[in-house]
Amino acid sequence: MSLPHPSFFPTSSIDHAAAGLGAGVVAVLCMHPLDLLKVKLQVATTNPQGGIGTAIWNALRKIHATEGWRGLYRGVGPNIAGNASSWGLYFLFYDMLKNRSYRDDPDHRMSPGAYLLCSAQASAVTAIITNPIWVVKVRMFTTRADSPTSYLSLSHGISSIWRQEGFSGLWKGTSLALVGVSNGAVQFMAYEEMKRWGFEQKRKRFAKAGKVMGPEDDKLSNISYTVMSGASKIWALALTYPYQVIRSRIQNNATIRLYPNIPTTIKRTWQGEGIRGFYRGMGTNLVRVLPGTCVTFVVYENLAWLLRTSAMKKLRREAKRRDMNIEEH
Repeated sequence: MSLPHPSFFPTSSIDHAAAGLGAGVVAVLCMHPLDLLKVKLQVATTNPQGGIGTAIWNALRKIHATEGWRGLYRGVGPNIAGNASSWGLYFLFYDMLKNRSYRDDPDHRMSPGAYLLCSAQASAVTAIITNPIWVVKVRMFTTRADSPTSYLSLSHGISSIWRQEGFSGLWKGTSLALVGVSNGAVQFMAYEEMKRWGFEQKRKRFAKAGKVMGPEDDKLSNISYTVMSGASKIWALALTYPYQVIRSRIQNNATIRLYPNIPTTIKRTWQGEGIRGFYRGMGTNLVRVLPGTCVTFVVYENLAWLLRTSAMKKLRREAKRRDMNIEEH
């Protein structure tokens, strides 16, 4: 039986949380303008002009022309807080749940259903904890900075919603966020299965060459992580995207009378726009999500590997010092 990997922080779950936190920050800084545009398109009720590429370019140019670079990065604070905390908390809970399934046996092979369950549980807890951040993010994305109803920062947004709408305002759309755990669950089930296949192929190559895989080799190529994360995200998004549109419309304060609750939002979206309404902004979301997902997973996997190998090197140095002390005595 293989020995569990050493952890850089007190537990491996905290290692994964730190890697997820770093990955979330990098992904937001790279993809924020497209994320901003995606939310604007989701809450809109008119179709954009031209093809996807033209619509994205024209919309970004319009934001830049009217609000400057600050407009393209409006709401970046809540977005970083939301993404970084979400990925950090998600990987923390996900690793804790997987470790419980392993029962101290790192060679234990989890089934796709077990991955699905662990991911769904981690996603649900994370969604509940971080929902207030996403409410503020959507409202900052859908208002101008000079609007009298705009929020100046994440803390200002949360305090304003608490005063005006109370507890229910901060957790508006939580039920849809819980529906949305299916997105992450389906994605991670597919991703873990593809990653397992990738490691099996790597072990076979090492065995064929007469080599033994060590902790430093416990990593696939960045191209592999890019392909696997992108393919798993497309699969999950195709199945679960409509809930994101409904959630954004419910959380948007400007359309609260038009979309006061989930049943009304579904009914009016279907009557006014048909099936296309539930996939509004999906083209932009694909353009944003695929690079964003790939960046997140590549950064996460590399940071997690870096923490593992750093912990291993630290253990080796400590072992070497102990051996030297024994020899001296």
